[in-house]
Amino acid sequence: MPESNEGPPDIEDALLRRGTRTAAPSTIRSGRDVMSVEVALTVFRQMLRTRALEERSIKMSKSGEAYFWIGGPGEEAFNVCLGLQINKGRGPAHDYLHLHYRSAGVMLAMGMPMIEHTRQLAMRWTDRHSRGRNFVGHYSIPEWNVVPVTSVIEVQFAMAPGTALVQKRHGLKNPHENEGISVVVGGEAGTAEGDFETCLNWSTRPGMELPVLMLVTNNRYGISTDLDTVHTHRPIADRAVPYGVRHETIDGTDPIAAWHGIDRAMRYCRRERKPFLLEAMVSRLHGHSSSSGAQRNWNEIDPLNAFEQKLIDAGAIDINGVRAMKDEAKVEADAAVVATMKEAEPTREDVYAFTYAASEVDAVYPKDFTGLPGAK
Repeated sequence: MPESNEGPPDIEDALLRRGTRTAAPSTIRSGRDVMSVEVALTVFRQMLRTRALEERSIKMSKSGEAYFWIGGPGEEAFNVCLGLQINKGRGPAHDYLHLHYRSAGVMLAMGMPMIEHTRQLAMRWTDRHSRGRNFVGHYSIPEWNVVPVTSVIEVQFAMAPGTALVQKRHGLKNPHENEGISVVVGGEAGTAEGDFETCLNWSTRPGMELPVLMLVTNNRYGISTDLDTVHTHRPIADRAVPYGVRHETIDGTDPIAAWHGIDRAMRYCRRERKPFLLEAMVSRLHGHSSSSGAQRNWNEIDPLNAFEQKLIDAGAIDINGVRAMKDEAKVEADAAVVATMKEAEPTREDVYAFTYAASEVDAVYPKDFTGLPGAK
C-alpha cells in the first residue's frame, strides 16, 4: 500500500488546533467581493478547459486542420462566470443569449461539449450549429435559447429587445415564470454601430422597459484599431446615462469581481424587468484572429495565471492540483480534435439542405424543401 503524507484524522485535527497546519479556506476574497472556494475551483476548472480549447483551436488553424480561428483567450474569467449564472432552458421563462464569436467560455460553462466547438472549427457535417457552413464561434442551440451568432458585429444588440419584449409579455401573463432575461454580448468596437443605440432606445421606452442585460467586453481593440483612436467617451458603460439605464464597469480579468458584477446586473434585470449595461475590461491574448497571426501578447493580463496564483496563495489548491486540472483539460481538447477529424465533411450536394423550412405542400421534398427541382 502506498504511503500517505497525511496522518490519521485525530492527529490531523490536533495539528490544526495547535496551528501547526493551516486549514483549507472556505472562501477567497478579491477586494470587497467574496467567493466560496468550491465555486472558485469550479470557475478555475472551466477557465482551464476554455483556454485549452482555444489554444488547441489556434493550433488547428495553423496546421491546416481548420481554415480560420477567432476566439476569446483573455476573456475566460468573465465568460465562464457568465455561463455558470445563465438560467438555461428553452422559451421565454429562461434566458435568451445573443452572443458573439468570442463566447466559447460561456458555452463550455453552460455544458456544451468541446467537440461541438471543434466540429464547427473544422467545418464538419456533424456541426450542430451550422452543418459546417459557418466559421468557429457561431453557436446556435435552440434548446438553450442560444440565438444564432452572426459574423456582422453588433447586430445582436438590435435583436435582444425583441426576445426581451416576448419575455416581458410572458411574465405579465405568467407571474411565476417572470425571471427570464435577454443577455446580449459584444465588444467595445461594436458600440460605435447604430445597433448598440437601437438596443438602448428600444429597451428604455417609458412604461415598456425591457429586461435586457447588455454586456460589453472591452479589450481596447477593434481588429487592429486602438480604442483611443475611435472613442473619446469612456467608460463605455457611461453611454447608458442619457437613457437612465443602470450601469457598471468591472475588471473582467478577475473571476471574483466578474462573478459578482454579473450577479448584481442579473439580479437587477430579473427583479426590476429593466435593462442594465455592464462593461467588462478584458484582455486579448492572441490578437484579433488567425488572420492577424494569433501570436501571444505577453503585455496583457492573463486571468488564468493571476487566478491560479490567488488560489495557491490562499491554500485553496496546490501546484499538483493545478497540473492535474491542466492535464485533464488538454486531454479533453486533444480528444475532441481527434474525434472531429475523423468525421465527414459536407458534400457538394449538402449545400441545398436546410435552405428552406419543411413544406407540407411540396410533394417532392416535404421534409427538406429546397425550392430547386432536381436537388437532392
